[in-house]
Amino acid sequence: MAPPPRELVSDIISEILLRLPPDEPECLFRAALVCKPWLRTISDPGFLGRYRAFHGTPPLLGLIDADQKIDRSWFFRLVPTRVVPAFPFPAPDTCGELPLDCRHGRVLIGMVQDWRMCYLVLDPVTGVRCHLPQPKIRYAGIGHICSAAADCRHLDCHGDPFCVVLMIRDGSTATMSATFYSSEIGAWSEAATLQGIRGLYGRGALIGDGIYFMLYLNTGIIKYDWGKNSLSLANPPPSVVYSNRVTLMVMEDSSLGIAEIKHSSLYLWSRRASSEENAEWVQCRVIDLDTMMPMANPSDGAYVVGFAEGVDVIFVRTLVGLFMMELKSGRVTKRHEPDYLSSVLPYMAFYTPDHSRLSHLGGSTVL
Repeated sequence: MAPPPRELVSDIISEILLRLPPDEPECLFRAALVCKPWLRTISDPGFLGRYRAFHGTPPLLGLIDADQKIDRSWFFRLVPTRVVPAFPFPAPDTCGELPLDCRHGRVLIGMVQDWRMCYLVLDPVTGVRCHLPQPKIRYAGIGHICSAAADCRHLDCHGDPFCVVLMIRDGSTATMSATFYSSEIGAWSEAATLQGIRGLYGRGALIGDGIYFMLYLNTGIIKYDWGKNSLSLANPPPSVVYSNRVTLMVMEDSSLGIAEIKHSSLYLWSRRASSEENAEWVQCRVIDLDTMMPMANPSDGAYVVGFAEGVDVIFVRTLVGLFMMELKSGRVTKRHEPDYLSSVLPYMAFYTPDHSRLSHLGGSTVL
């Protein structure tokens, strides 16, 4: 009779578990159910910290999808892009909660209460909700959430301080205002203002202490610097089509980028800047979409509706549906049926097991 196999040294087991892919979170959950020693290893905060640092950028787990119902109320949900075991994405408190932004594992939600716009920050993994105090500016606006830690590498922001930026336009005076909330201080900043702004659209691109938004009709780009509490303008690439919808994004070198579709081709631009005053746009890539993505017809109005930071993924809407495109590999997958999706909110986070998440699964659960 052959002798039983020797047990693996705990350090070797830890190194093996460390290399399980974060974009397949079910692998860690399965491993945690093998035996109690493995569960203790995977649930250990030290291991989880090493796991997130080892893999770097959090994986894209899904999209936050907001649906408008027949009664014109709003309801949002998570549409998974990966197999996610027992994901505890909580239901909204009311059907009128509208997601505005999603970064660093948190979702910024706007809702109307007593005829005023209110805001809360939700952590879908922990279920923790943080209701923000009323901003001094009364109008509704575009929101943005980010980590408050200066040295944050966005590996695991659960429970860490956060910041929220609101960009709010007063249509009666064509004035754009920006205000900044810090969870550490628990208050909103004084508003920074800029005159002559017709409006902005899309999701902002976060670079350093600045958040960039595209102006309506692509007439310019507005930047809010919360370190200086100031608003400023920048010009888009000269060839950006006046009537086409474009998306701001963060390029691999952390520069500001623009993605635009013209004549069934995807154009990527990068803003090379030694300073805000000396910046130029460089066309860095052109991708022919005809052979990669189904179009309803050549003039179906395909455009880029979003991007996922750090994983080089963009989202393209056509009359055929919503498609996810990986820029490095060129892989294209359909993620949604045809619908009006003016913006996409990617949910990116490490979803790792701990004792509380595994206690209800039991040893007989099949993942």
